[in-house]
Amino acid sequence: MDNTEALVKLLLDAVSSQSKAAVSTDDIGEGDGIPVGVSNRHIHLSQEDLDALFGKGYKLTNIKNLGQPGQYACKEYVIISGPRSAIEKVRVLGPVRSKTQVEVLASDCRKLGIPPVVRQSGDLAGAPALTIVGPKGSIYRKECAIVALRHIHMTPADAQHFGVKDGQVVKIKFGGQRGGIYDKVIIRVTDTSALECHLDVEEANAMCVDSNSKFTLIK
Repeated sequence: MDNTEALVKLLLDAVSSQSKAAVSTDDIGEGDGIPVGVSNRHIHLSQEDLDALFGKGYKLTNIKNLGQPGQYACKEYVIISGPRSAIEKVRVLGPVRSKTQVEVLASDCRKLGIPPVVRQSGDLAGAPALTIVGPKGSIYRKECAIVALRHIHMTPADAQHFGVKDGQVVKIKFGGQRGGIYDKVIIRVTDTSALECHLDVEEANAMCVDSNSKFTLIK
């Protein structure tokens, strides 16, 4: 072997070693891909606020079951209004909750004139206020509007399979045409969860992700 051949071999060996080192042993393989649920802006209502917006004793109308057991999209819509502007046809999701929560997109916040507060569902302390308008009335609800923190729903068995725990922060990777890695993804473990990664439409569109896509989990 002459000097040129020896140098080429050394370079190839070095590249191969670097490639092997770059593969994390904490990556979950493609066979363990996590399905995606993509959500647009929507609202969860308390029964009190549902009554104020749609009439006393009003019952939500289920038109489509969602990925998480017991959750569904409703035929009902509301208008949400901030200091700067309003957004019409914001879909209501059921069932009713103990507190009203509006989940908006980051771009919606600029339109509404409120700060984009990124939170886990239910963490409403200090969140912006909005006026919510329904066919029978309107309400001004303090601490209600968040941009949902991306997260993965799973059961305890799923968590054991993936080697994660409730509240753990992980990364997810998608290998599509505009694939990449999202950081700060929260694991949410309950007995009634279905395995599903939740992103909003802006996050999904950034990577050309749709409801048929699957993410790889990186611990």
